[in-house]
Amino acid sequence: MEKLRLGGMALQNGVLVHGPRTWGAAVRLPDGTIKTASGPKPRLGVGDSVPLVRGALRLAEAFAVLPAMKRGLPEARLPFERPAVAVALVAASTGASLVRRSSLPLVPREAAVVMASLAPALVALRGEELTAYHGAEHVSIGSYETGERASKEHDRCGSHLVGPLTIATALAGAAAELAPARHRTAARLVGAVGAVGAAVEVFGWMARNPEKRLSRALARPGTELQRRLSTSEPSLAQLEVAEAALQTVLAAEQAAS
Repeated sequence: MEKLRLGGMALQNGVLVHGPRTWGAAVRLPDGTIKTASGPKPRLGVGDSVPLVRGALRLAEAFAVLPAMKRGLPEARLPFERPAVAVALVAASTGASLVRRSSLPLVPREAAVVMASLAPALVALRGEELTAYHGAEHVSIGSYETGERASKEHDRCGSHLVGPLTIATALAGAAAELAPARHRTAARLVGAVGAVGAAVEVFGWMARNPEKRLSRALARPGTELQRRLSTSEPSLAQLEVAEAALQTVLAAEQAAS
């Protein structure tokens, strides 16, 4: 049987896995038991065939799963449900404003703004349990795809968006700064959406062409992020939770077919 293309997300106490049509999640409860839930994925079908637009829509769909998961599995704790992430958001916003008012050249300035905006995501990815569940997610999905015990790093991890997204967002921000002042806010918004769409398109190309030199170069930041910061080796108990999430989404996909 053909393998499904799966994605996922680490939770503070478990793993979320999503397939083409459904999602499945599993968490470890305080009493040590595992609780699972599944449901259909929200679909934003308009613009599916339009380059740039379809990339932003796929990313939006991935985030739209989270409210549904929280309703079906209220015990799940999301990575950004921590005070440290809120502090990082405020710090990132302040830092970006200061950088934008600095005398740096246009493109380096926008690149610095992008790097500052990544701080909350980096904080959200930290935490001993979270990084281990992130590793468990990769091991579970990778092992399902290859039939062999996979590593804690995965080629389709969202961290590989960091390279193309940083470049696209910096260029879009620099272009928006050239717009007349009265249109600059709208230009930044359009540029941000376009940058996300472009980054997702490039990410898809990278997944289809992993042997290309450019693909490897763009993936390098995400690979190092996984290796050094966002994943750690999971325990057997954490792998058990990730496997429960995987089996839950596979059962949901079979029921939906």
